[in-house]
Amino acid sequence: MFTVAGVRLRTAVVALFGLAVFAGCADDGNDMAAPVGGAAPPAATMELDVELGDIWVEPATLEVDHGAVVTMHVTNVGAMPHDLVFPDGTGTRMLDAGESETITVGPFTTTVQGWCTVPGHRDAGMTMDVIVSGGTPAPADAATAVAHAGHDGAEIDFDAAPAVEWQPYDPELQPAPGGTEHEITLVADEVVMEVAPGVTQEMWVYDDMFPGPVLRGQVGDIFTVTLVNEGRIGHSIDFHSSKVAWNDEMRTIAPGESLVYQFEAKHAGVFMYHCGTPPALHHIGNGMFGAMIVDPPDLPEVDHEFVFVQSEIYTGPMGEPGNLGKMMDDAWDAVVFNGYVNQYLHAPIRVETDERIRAFVLNAGPSENSSFHIVGTIFDTFYKEGALLLQPDETRGGAQALDLQPAQGGYVEFTLDFDGLYPIVTHKFSNVGIGALGLFQAGDVDAADAGGH
Repeated sequence: MFTVAGVRLRTAVVALFGLAVFAGCADDGNDMAAPVGGAAPPAATMELDVELGDIWVEPATLEVDHGAVVTMHVTNVGAMPHDLVFPDGTGTRMLDAGESETITVGPFTTTVQGWCTVPGHRDAGMTMDVIVSGGTPAPADAATAVAHAGHDGAEIDFDAAPAVEWQPYDPELQPAPGGTEHEITLVADEVVMEVAPGVTQEMWVYDDMFPGPVLRGQVGDIFTVTLVNEGRIGHSIDFHSSKVAWNDEMRTIAPGESLVYQFEAKHAGVFMYHCGTPPALHHIGNGMFGAMIVDPPDLPEVDHEFVFVQSEIYTGPMGEPGNLGKMMDDAWDAVVFNGYVNQYLHAPIRVETDERIRAFVLNAGPSENSSFHIVGTIFDTFYKEGALLLQPDETRGGAQALDLQPAQGGYVEFTLDFDGLYPIVTHKFSNVGIGALGLFQAGDVDAADAGGH
């Protein structure tokens, strides 16, 4: 008996936003020195065409007789490199888009699973279940079981303090540069960095920053961004501030490649940019995003401008990428401002009373909402998603929280009336205890009792 199952009902867009990356490589052996699953008598070789897509395998399920040997003609029909390997290491090499390879696998004596070794692809369900008649049954919904099982990862101690040499992400926002044309180079890479005291993760980043560098300009400015991929997996970039074709500037580039992404900033706002390489969830969840601010016309001067990018952290093992299964289940370990647990609690932001402060806020997500709030003050100016909703006038209106869904941004303005400490939080308080906490320090006051250095 020899049957296949797993009808392909996927598109490039579904693959992009549902769930992938590329890197790593499997053993190149094409012949099996030992049976998959144990000893078995010789069996006739069966032939099968296998397609690898972004990010799926067809067939997803293969039923064979006990002892079967299968010749697989494997073709990568996706846009990114993929491979297919089995538990004993037998499998294809890493196949570029359009490449094929023939491998012989077996004899199969127990039910096993093959998968793509690119980081995140197996977790996303890029697997083939080989079910052996008379062998050990396959687990129900094996791909889902793999993706969602074992939410293991580095544990965060939210009471811990960073080392003395630790430096916070600078929240001070620089003015928009002069001129109307901006040439920028951004380097995509995978970098191990600290995200909480004593906790390191492999973050996928732009310019070695989590979040990426803040970009700024004016309505009508031309941005020419050169993206250079110095990592070991494919990356891309998507500027929400642009109006360009998705399949052109936003395409994935392989390690060592570069692309030029040019656009006119036609609308004002606080915009997200991020990697869109499938699965976009994995790339954004691993920190590959940043803020771009296109100033509204006639933006008045203030004493201070700061930027806060809220996001979640989904820990993988120490020094490794974040856990895709957690991302799929919205099971974040921490919620942070500017990429580090409680960082402005450890390094309060120093200002003076009565200074006018503008705080730009982006919720990068990828999945949690934000209710940006400063304890002890009221926002007299409120700008959200391109609209100025409140400003000082005779109505004396005030706002208490800037509410943002993932990929939304805005700014608020306020003053602090007295010397003291003013907590920076999201008013979804379940997240304050897991990293979304900082301080404004107004005046020369002692912040040590609040956790500051």
